[in-house]
Amino acid sequence: MTSHATVGASQTVPGVSPWLRRLAQLTSLTVLPSCLWRLAIAVGIPMGWGPGSDLHHAYYPGRESLVLILVCVLQECLGLLSLGLVQRWGEELPRWIPVLGGRRIHPLAAVVPAALGAIAVTAVTVLGAWTWSEVNAANPDAPTGLALRIFDLSYLPLLLWGPLLGVLTVAYWRRRRIHGRRTEIRW
Repeated sequence: MTSHATVGASQTVPGVSPWLRRLAQLTSLTVLPSCLWRLAIAVGIPMGWGPGSDLHHAYYPGRESLVLILVCVLQECLGLLSLGLVQRWGEELPRWIPVLGGRRIHPLAAVVPAALGAIAVTAVTVLGAWTWSEVNAANPDAPTGLALRIFDLSYLPLLLWGPLLGVLTVAYWRRRRIHGRRTEIRW
């Protein structure tokens, strides 16, 4: 029987420190609280939005729930991609993938989207956090009190997503330039 530590160690590549592995795991988890908040709305749990808001619980569950669920799935998939910056599948496609399996991934194919994503997510989340109080003050149907605190706590981790992704991207680029040229990866 294989232990969890052995499985985790076998998925990483040379040059990835344990703290980078933990950082990648933390980065992938930064999207989870906001997704849980959205899913609560999607199933009709009141999250503090007033009747004049599109997010009022009277509209959910329903057709609109699919949009919230799809946003959550997309966001979670993007969050999980940060794990590829420290694991083997971020350097070479697994052999079980038809036609492309076993091919090495060019470093720029991961670095460019990850860097652009880190910049975009940082800009969007910082701008959103900066302007939220103005938006909230202008919208009488926005959450207040405890509902606002739950919203804040749900979205606060997203402020870390972009910067942490940036750190992982730089580490990936440096590692691939130093260690990644001729490293054989076996699945």
